Amino acid sequence: MRDHAPNSWENRADRFALYGFTDLPSVQSRGAVVVTHGEGPHVVDVHGRRYLDANSGLWNMVAGFDHPGLIAAAQAQYARFPGYHAFFGRIADRTVELSERLVEVSPFDRGRVFYTNSGSEANDTMVKILWFLGHLEGHPERRKILTRWGGYHGVTAVSASMTGKPYNALFGLPLPGFIHLTCPHHWRFAAAGESEEAFSTRLARELEATIIREGPDTVAGFFAEPVLGAGGAIPPPKGYFQAVAPVLKRYGIPLISDEVICGFGRTGEVWGCQSCGFMPDAIIASKNLTAGFFPMGAVILGPGLADRVQAAAEKVEEFPHGFTASGHPVGAAIALKAIDVVLNEGLIDNVRRLAPRFAAGLAALMDRHANIGEWRARGLMGALEAVRDRASKAPFEAGLSVSERIANSCIDHGLICRPLGQAIVLAPPFIMTDAQMDEMFDKLDAALARVFAEVA
Repeated sequence: MRDHAPNSWENRADRFALYGFTDLPSVQSRGAVVVTHGEGPHVVDVHGRRYLDANSGLWNMVAGFDHPGLIAAAQAQYARFPGYHAFFGRIADRTVELSERLVEVSPFDRGRVFYTNSGSEANDTMVKILWFLGHLEGHPERRKILTRWGGYHGVTAVSASMTGKPYNALFGLPLPGFIHLTCPHHWRFAAAGESEEAFSTRLARELEATIIREGPDTVAGFFAEPVLGAGGAIPPPKGYFQAVAPVLKRYGIPLISDEVICGFGRTGEVWGCQSCGFMPDAIIASKNLTAGFFPMGAVILGPGLADRVQAAAEKVEEFPHGFTASGHPVGAAIALKAIDVVLNEGLIDNVRRLAPRFAAGLAALMDRHANIGEWRARGLMGALEAVRDRASKAPFEAGLSVSERIANSCIDHGLICRPLGQAIVLAPPFIMTDAQMDEMFDKLDAALARVFAEVA
């Protein structure tokens, strides 16, 4: 709880920090949680209190907060070559190695990689690539971008326009030409009695009708998270990507898999597109790319788009886009180690081992609490949807701030989880043990019991 001393960490944070995506009434009454360091999957605040971080920081600290191999990789590269760019035909050796490795572990047999500093910038870059291709291939009208309501693709002006969240209206977004389709959440948006497969077929028909209405020659690309992350950890309904991918192929529209959250093991496979059974034309990566130890994003182009971008760039002698820290050698060194840690040091195996236990824990909480309307999970990302009434799926009144209250109660119990709408989202680190998984569910159970007793 808040330390009200005038020079407390909480008051200093309130005076000088501008919080993003933060429930300000909670901070004003409770104070910020100011953390000093982490130990495995736990973080420790300025008062010495420990919290099990069941959201891996912001989905990304999958190897925990003090992994010695990642720390050593960063230290060694800082000593060897602490910074560079990837402009003018100059590029660090570690960045070349990472590019080779990313194509190797991708679903593509060949491709090219472009680096950014975040997932938002990577999605922004991918849109610019599509617009670049349209302009130089003689189709300047090909600019419209299709995404889904509930999808999250970033916070830059372009990636926020892609993000299907109502708060972006506060910024006067989306920009023209960004079109949002139905959220693929079967529990919430399916018609009465509509199966998952039928729901997927309906959404594919909606996609095709939208393409025809807008004009196929005006659509530049379709972006989709394999599992919606900030939409509430929502897996696709059965047959969804198998229904929409042929529609996109029929009209020559690239399918971009936004793997900022799903990539590098979160769903139990290396890529979310593999978990969901589809082949994209490009992949957007960030977060787990460096296990959260460095800000880095990547656009991984499959062979078709890679060849087209290379040909288009040769027409004008360059691809006129980039960032000062694109392909930073320290980030590249950390990413190389992070990929090795996830794929070869047992982390992805642990995700697969824990996934059934994780799903069972969520299901058990729904069994114990009548105010949980749905549990959902894929790999180690999942959510519980709070409802006023399970049968009608009626949500709690917005003014009750139920998910925020649950998250705050979790903090009181030494657990960090994330409120999203009326859902509580969990995305624990890949290093979790059985005992830590049990601790997570026990603390969440206690928090749910407290809050539901107050509001039910």
